[in-house]
Amino acid sequence: MPDVIASKPGSSLENLLAEIRQCRLCEGLIPEPRPELRARGSASILIVGQAPGTKVHASGIPWNDASGVRLRQWMGVDEDTFYDESRIAIIPMGFCYPGKGRSGDLPPRPECASTWHEKLRALLPDIRCTLLIGSYAQAHYLTDDYSSLTERVQNWRELSPQIFVLPHPSPRNQLWLKKNPWFEMEAVPALQRTISKLV
Repeated sequence: MPDVIASKPGSSLENLLAEIRQCRLCEGLIPEPRPELRARGSASILIVGQAPGTKVHASGIPWNDASGVRLRQWMGVDEDTFYDESRIAIIPMGFCYPGKGRSGDLPPRPECASTWHEKLRALLPDIRCTLLIGSYAQAHYLTDDYSSLTERVQNWRELSPQIFVLPHPSPRNQLWLKKNPWFEMEAVPALQRTISKLV
């Protein structure tokens, strides 16, 4: 069974969030530092995604796009529940929009996770279910021998219900979903059952 990186005790969550929102580690490396994340110490669900896109960067609302619509469908929650920080924490691998690359958005900057994630996790003691969405989150938090995201997601039962490994819910992944119908037939209902018990 894959190992999950452990966290250490830390200081006040509110103070840490305020510090992160002032973070300028990547200034000059990204279009504009504007960290987007949400959390309260009482949260029981943690969503670890990739990085904000242009729409989220402009609105300041995480998962405020087509990917977010699908993610909420997978979780079986409405917007009010999804954005209730007391129940659901949203901490992406990269807090700021990383910029545009040749074939879409650039990968999340590595500075966010290496600098802040361990401190944040230490201040979220009530997390009972973590959603690791996409290869970047899974590579950071898991150590396993799987050669691909598909293989890892196929073995989602190894970590559930404490952790669910998910593909990115982007419309660009429609082909993956068509090729892997078992995901929405088997993994998604299990995810919804787990989430319903926690919210």
